[in-house]
Amino acid sequence: MAPPNLQHRRTHNLLLISKLLNQRDASSPFTLVLDSLEQSGRPLLAEYLRRANASNVKTIFVSFETLRKPRAVDLFVSAWSQSLQAWQKEVMSLTKAHSSQREHPPFRTMRVPPDMLIVQAGKLLVFDSLNSLAATESANLPALLSSFISPTTSLLAVYHTDIHGRSSHSQENAYAPAPLTLLKYLATTIFTTHSLHHVLARKAARERSHVEPSFGLEEGIEGVLQGLGANGTNGVVLEMEHRRKSGRGVREWYSLPPSDSTSVATGKTRENVILLEDHPDYRSSDATLAEPPGGEAEAQYTFELGLTEKQRQDREGVVLPYFDAQKGGGEGGRILYDMGSEDDFDEEEDEI
Repeated sequence: MAPPNLQHRRTHNLLLISKLLNQRDASSPFTLVLDSLEQSGRPLLAEYLRRANASNVKTIFVSFETLRKPRAVDLFVSAWSQSLQAWQKEVMSLTKAHSSQREHPPFRTMRVPPDMLIVQAGKLLVFDSLNSLAATESANLPALLSSFISPTTSLLAVYHTDIHGRSSHSQENAYAPAPLTLLKYLATTIFTTHSLHHVLARKAARERSHVEPSFGLEEGIEGVLQGLGANGTNGVVLEMEHRRKSGRGVREWYSLPPSDSTSVATGKTRENVILLEDHPDYRSSDATLAEPPGGEAEAQYTFELGLTEKQRQDREGVVLPYFDAQKGGGEGGRILYDMGSEDDFDEEEDEI
């Protein structure tokens, strides 16, 4: 059984990830997803959209690299084919149009049917990429993104960390922070996506005290863009950093399994996110290390850990010195010592 503090952390962080994905109580006004070629952030975006549809949340998708409207999206804005002022005006009109319908509820006392008491949960504004905005509008990026956030509108944006390059504002001002630094400062929740295959490979290397392997661009090999196991179909590992209103930060690692086609089609919401430490493949290596030596487990060691039958008998036949002292019958801590031929007798030390 897990210790109470460990069980409390597990329960609390599972409730936290459920609250963030379902966008309850405006838990995260600005969620930033950091992905790369090794693991795309698309599965996490799909999970957000699936839960938004199940919760009756209006989704507005601002596209900078998506050509077609995703199936789970309500409103689609083609920002890649418009100017900054044009798509910004369109997004502002869409967010205000749906919020004005429920700004002034009636105050008269009357009997209302239960089905009319259902209020729209809010809106989720999704940016599929912030790299183009960070390169061209880095100076105005905080004000631009903040203008879209409201008590009823949450922002979810993706930033590709493997696309490097200085922005135009950074070239003019050498002391200006990098766009990614600004985004991390503004975000209330940061998700970094990792490949499950790569996480398991690095964990196996650490357990054997080996150097952790590198994948993709980190390998530094000419011509290698993606590593083995990139964007696997067995799920996504999420590294979360959530900042509360009090300023306290919460860090945790989660495992997001692949989406179920049945749940996506029916729009049902089920809690499928687990802690990374509870993943079967992640825990299997710990169980292998904790297995006592013997049988097939001894084959991985280069030396003998147990004792042979002869060694066990010789160990049991050794008479320890304190056995003779117990037979003296109340002589205290007298030390019995038999001098050998190689010992040098000293009368002064013997008198002491």
